[in-house]
Amino acid sequence: MNKKFSLIILVSILAIGLLLTGCGSKPPASNNSGGEQAKQKEQVVNLFTTRHYDTDQLLFDLFSEQTGIKVNVVSAGADELIERIALEGADTVADLLITVDAGNLHKAKERGLLQPVSSSILHDNIPENLRDKDNQWVGLTKRARVIVYSPDRVNPSELSTYEDLTNPKWKGRLIVRTSGQVYNQSLLASFIAIHGEEKAREWAKGIVANMARDPQGNDRAQATAVVAGEADVTIMNTYYLGHMLNSANLEEQKVARNVGIFFPNQNGAEAGTHINVSGIGLTKHAKNKENAIKLMEFLSSEKAQKIFADANFEFPANPAVQPNNWLKSLGEFKAQDINLSVLGENNSAAVKIFNEVGWK
Repeated sequence: MNKKFSLIILVSILAIGLLLTGCGSKPPASNNSGGEQAKQKEQVVNLFTTRHYDTDQLLFDLFSEQTGIKVNVVSAGADELIERIALEGADTVADLLITVDAGNLHKAKERGLLQPVSSSILHDNIPENLRDKDNQWVGLTKRARVIVYSPDRVNPSELSTYEDLTNPKWKGRLIVRTSGQVYNQSLLASFIAIHGEEKAREWAKGIVANMARDPQGNDRAQATAVVAGEADVTIMNTYYLGHMLNSANLEEQKVARNVGIFFPNQNGAEAGTHINVSGIGLTKHAKNKENAIKLMEFLSSEKAQKIFADANFEFPANPAVQPNNWLKSLGEFKAQDINLSVLGENNSAAVKIFNEVGWK
């Protein structure tokens, strides 16, 4: 074998060695399994909510920071979200539903969209009357539905109870929202629970007789109309006035500063002021159940409840937490002593009464 031929063989062997070494250095064939594993490890909870406040997103972000669980939020109206969860059935991505008013929460429960949650934390943080009897939802915040009046035309000594608003002295001086609004449905539902259907019907009929105009507009519009002199009294939720007082809209601020707030039904054996809740429920087909319950418990905690109260002018559902300073300035009040589950249970009867008495 000559030297030239030997050199060719040596070069070939080295080339093959380098090729094999290069092949050996390549990672095994992959279908992006590392990415899939990372994706599988990502902790999430999917929340459907009717609330639209910056405060809520702040709380979700805080929860994510503390737990590493990402909160995916879908926002829409109550009817739309409830219908979507129902249509999607077992395939729904929703783990949790947050909505305003116990009536809407009951609607979701009655359609079989929620499931019971057994949590000592929720039971310790949220009073029994603000929880569903079957543990399918819990309240997160409270709202009081009060009498709002014009201080220029009404002396607060003239005010006393919801029932007194049917007195002929208020004829042509009262405005309210429509009967299709769930807040009014729940108010009447509470009267059914406390007084029975007949007295609730008499009240609704008396309110219709005293209306200054056909029902229209939201709660803010009621206060605006009172200040404009279209009526002297209305019924609305306190937290709307808190928002108006702190609004970027100077006209809303002016309206809120020029009305009085009266908590009705406070004396003796009177039933107390009507309250309602924003609440949360675990969906029947939740795919991230453990994470969802963790979020429910977090939102009921003193830390989260304090943020709800300070930023959104709602009464905390957790009794260990004080209301914000503006709500405190309104004074303490006696609330209706009923489990709010009855607001949903009596909803259909309330709607029927509204239709019978012509409350548009």
